[in-house]
Amino acid sequence: MRADAVRNRERIVTSAVRLFTERGPDVQMCEIAEAAGLGVGTLYRHFPDRQALALDIGVGALREMTEFAGVAREREDSAWDELLALVRHCATLPLPLAKSLSELMPEEAGLADLERSVNDLMADLVERAQKEGAVRADVPPREVVRLLSVVICRPGARADDYLTVVMLDGLRAN
Repeated sequence: MRADAVRNRERIVTSAVRLFTERGPDVQMCEIAEAAGLGVGTLYRHFPDRQALALDIGVGALREMTEFAGVAREREDSAWDELLALVRHCATLPLPLAKSLSELMPEEAGLADLERSVNDLMADLVERAQKEGAVRADVPPREVVRLLSVVICRPGARADDYLTVVMLDGLRAN
């Protein structure tokens, strides 16, 4: 893809994330194009419809999360440190948007499969942290993932906000 096409695509996605986050998934494509400073034709060359754009955003956020988790694991930190790093990173991603969009996508879009894969990765990380003695063992790993999802996949979530801090403190083994 040409450099200008890559830049245009990035502008479209950035504008769409902002508008979807502010106003929900019913934003018109022409509004996204205008916010990106591009013509509607340019937008439609990259994304044939709103669903394709939303899917790209959701898949992008989940893939970035997976890639970050892989890099964190390679550093060979403790599982707890990996978990904290992943939570901090997740707060920078449009996960609330990805989560709401995944609920609107048809199963065949593949976003649900990617979300399950991310949840499996997270459950494995939590299980490792439990084996290290860093995370409470009385909460099943999948339930910890559900708790994390509630906290980090909500609008306005930050790694240092009181809900995230309290939840992580509550999961920490004594």
